[in-house]
This record gives sequence, structure tokens and C-alpha cells, in this order.
Amino acid sequence: MSPAIAPVPGAPALSVTSRGATALLIADLHLGLGGTAGEPAGPPGGSAAQLASRLIALAEAARARTIVVAGDVKHPIVGTPPTLRPVVFGFFATLLDAGLGVEVVLGNHDAGLTRYLPREVAVHPAEGIVRGGVGIFHGHRWPSRAVLNAPRWFAGHLHPGVRFAPTAEEPDGKRPCWLRAILARPPLVPGRPLRRGSRELLIVPPFNPLAGLEALNRERPARGRTFLYGRFLAHARMRAYLLDGTDVGAVVTRPALRARSGRTARRGR
Repeated sequence: MSPAIAPVPGAPALSVTSRGATALLIADLHLGLGGTAGEPAGPPGGSAAQLASRLIALAEAARARTIVVAGDVKHPIVGTPPTLRPVVFGFFATLLDAGLGVEVVLGNHDAGLTRYLPREVAVHPAEGIVRGGVGIFHGHRWPSRAVLNAPRWFAGHLHPGVRFAPTAEEPDGKRPCWLRAILARPPLVPGRPLRRGSRELLIVPPFNPLAGLEALNRERPARGRTFLYGRFLAHARMRAYLLDGTDVGAVVTRPALRARSGRTARRGR
């Protein structure tokens, strides 16, 4: 039986059900974003406690028993400040106490993270893992051969969004969205032949609502997030969808963007 795969309505999460077991896939928690010495867990709306509570509620609604975080668990890129360490541990302890299994695929913000996690959390390298027929990776490093051979991919890192006219509720006009990309063939990897056939790549917006968004309908992506563009998205047919499922149309990769992202990808960005 093929796995059942679907975005969770109204949430930046993907539900994957395989052999009777359901897992929720998310990315970009960025624990500690906006935190201070007095409030290291972050401000309301993006605090570790509120993110954990929301994730547990989503898991209960989807009858999921496992959470897979596709990178960027914490916000600081270099190290984990002492005040943030108990916040990270407590976040995952809360999920575990709720009876959830938890797995983490490391992202570019997660250097030194593992030592501050409960030992029950399974940690995987940035090259990713395959769960229920879905290859899961963060998006800043080349996935493993096993991940690249999966028919569907799930990634974060890009923080996809679309820009609309500003409103009082959304002054910058940006709203989070899913990005669905269809590649006619997997990227070429010298010396690593892959199975033929098209691939579907789903890029999820950040689970932390305070994290910045990359407007897909702008001229070019922000610096440092071009790996997915240059090696994956520049060769794909793409559409964007709001969290409520609204199709906001095709996403066009401009020629200038391809040239820039190609140069960046060769430097390993």
C-alpha cells in the first residue's frame, strides 16, 4: 500500500501515513528566536512552550505518533547559549512526555545541538532520512543517495512565502506558503547514478511563525538560501499554496536568478 501523504490544513506540517503509522514532518523551529536573557524561550507566539503545545495538538488531531523535524531546531547558528540549553531540552521533553517519538535531521543552525537533547530523540545527519517513501532533508546540504532516490522529497530552509499588498494585520504583506516543485529528473550527481523518473519536492514554511519569510514572487532569493534554487528549483515546475490550500499560482525562476544560484551552488552554499 502506498503511503498517504498530505499537508496538514492550516499548519506548516506534512502528514505521512505508512503501514498504519502516521508521522508529522515540520521544519525550522528556530527555538530562541527573539529571545532575551530574561526570556530565552522567545516572545509569545513563537515561544518554545507555545510551539510544543501547538505541535502536540496537531499530532493528536492527525493521530500521529512521531514528529520529524527537518532542521533548524534552534535559532543561533554558532553554538547554543547557556540560557537556551534548558529551553531546547524542555521543548523535546514536553513532546516525549506526550508520548510522541521525535526525530531530528540537522540543519545549518544546529551545530552543537545534539548534546542538549534528551537521549530519546533520534538525531540524523544533514544528508537526511527516508520515512514512508519521503526523502527528508533540511535543504542546505546535498541529500544522501537514499534520499535522492525517493519519489518525493520534503525540505525546509527556504522559509517560503508570497508577498501581497500590505494590510493592518500584515504590514509587510508576506504570508507563509508551501512550495510544490516537480522535477522531470533528479539533479545530476557525478559518480552517483540515481533511479530515473520525476521527483516531487515539497518545501514547508517555518513552523515558528516569527521566522522570516522568503518572498517567492520577488526578483531573487535572499543570500545564503540559493542551494535549493540552483540545484533543484531552477530546473523544476513550481506552484505555491497558502496554508489553507489556496493555489496562488506558478513560481517562475528568472534567468538572472539561475545564473547567480548556479555560481553559489558550486561554492557549496
